[in-house]
Amino acid sequence: MRDVAIIGIGCTHFGEMWERSFRDLFVEAGSDALDDAAIHGEEIDALYVGNMSAGRFIDQEHVGALIVDYAGLAGSLHMPSTRVEAACASGGLALRQAFLAVASGHHDIVVAAGVEKMTDVETETTIDALASAADREWEGFMGATFPGLYAMIARLHMHKYGTTQEQLAQVAVKNHHNAAMNPKAQYKNEISTSVVLNSAMIADPLRIYDCSPITDGAAAIVLAPAEVARRFTDTPVYVSASAQASDTIALHDRRDITTLDATVHAARWAYKRAGIGPEDIHLAEVHDCFTIAEICAIEDLGFVKKGEGGPVTEEGMTALDGKIPINPSGGLKACGHPVGATGVKQAVEIISQLRGEAGKRQVAKAEMGLTHNVGGTGGTAIVHILSINR
Repeated sequence: MRDVAIIGIGCTHFGEMWERSFRDLFVEAGSDALDDAAIHGEEIDALYVGNMSAGRFIDQEHVGALIVDYAGLAGSLHMPSTRVEAACASGGLALRQAFLAVASGHHDIVVAAGVEKMTDVETETTIDALASAADREWEGFMGATFPGLYAMIARLHMHKYGTTQEQLAQVAVKNHHNAAMNPKAQYKNEISTSVVLNSAMIADPLRIYDCSPITDGAAAIVLAPAEVARRFTDTPVYVSASAQASDTIALHDRRDITTLDATVHAARWAYKRAGIGPEDIHLAEVHDCFTIAEICAIEDLGFVKKGEGGPVTEEGMTALDGKIPINPSGGLKACGHPVGATGVKQAVEIISQLRGEAGKRQVAKAEMGLTHNVGGTGGTAIVHILSINR
């Protein structure tokens, strides 16, 4: 296996992009990534695109061919382009597939991208499409949606560990604070704990400010063998580890619904591959589709013990200037959650941080970061460890 480096990144603004199409979003992110890597399209060997549900959101399947066509990489190039799907972890899985293609030596220059256009349909259709990432027969048909499923996780976590609604709210407050400094973010407004606690109830105990939004957006990354990375950039970022794990798709079959075992195992394998432990990570982008998801993530990734996620968040450990900054981009909660693009955007943020290019939200002395992307309520988990050191 070859060492792999990231040589270019690109990301659109996240939000309700009424004036932009699915194709527009991908082309923008991909073009920015190629420009950042100072390469041309004909130098790319393959493309992997994370997309959860274009068939439901824009009535379009065959996404791999669509994207390579509108990126101008079909025609005489006939570039292989593969659509990758793992629900909300589609972007993370696209990055993993691109990494494996380069690491194996099968391809040299590969683009990993993610894109989703979620606002072209009624909200009810979006909610139903997202519900397909859960067990349709045993959860979806019974009326369960993701706010309800994560509300059950939150309620049991509160019962077992004493986690409070104020601690959940603090996740949202922190991530909105970070997003206010992110020009790509969907929400750039600061909020207070009282605003969260007095917002509309969605699924007890989760309120609207505990939930990530419906979002349009795209992100792209260019990968290359580490030995040639400096031909393209002075600031390569190396993929120290890529890991994937699965669990039951339905919550009722889980050992413990307050622990995402897929995250635990993916993180364990990633740390082993990188030869490090969680204490060596300087910052992380985790899958905070709901505030309780961030609390569970920092526990399951080994940053704190199970049950300590709420208190350490309240104490500021996960803030930009804390011991382990979490979601400096604003996370899914405030930067936005275009489901197929999220896992790639997480990596774009970590790479920007490791390059020292994150502006006002720059984490000091960031040399090694982690991304954590989840499909559904934890049926899939993807963990990447990125470093400025090979």
